[in-house]
Amino acid sequence: MVTTEQQTTADPVLAEELGHGNTVAAWAMFGVMFVGFLISCVAFTIPNWILFWAGGVVILAGLVVGAVLKAAGYGVGGKHTKGH
Repeated sequence: MVTTEQQTTADPVLAEELGHGNTVAAWAMFGVMFVGFLISCVAFTIPNWILFWAGGVVILAGLVVGAVLKAAGYGVGGKHTKGH
């Protein structure tokens, strides 16, 4: 019978609380991107390719909105959030 002892340590990454994206930055980004998604869906159905790609531009603008708001402190761990 062979036994081995293994020493385990707590991983600090696993102890961190997840933000779940419940911030102004996350919701603003989702809202803008969802509007872009809806525009693209309607444009694809019509079909109107200019409007379809405009929806794609709105989706990319949503990424920019989220990044700017996070940098301004409205993201997880930011100075304007409840958890700070």
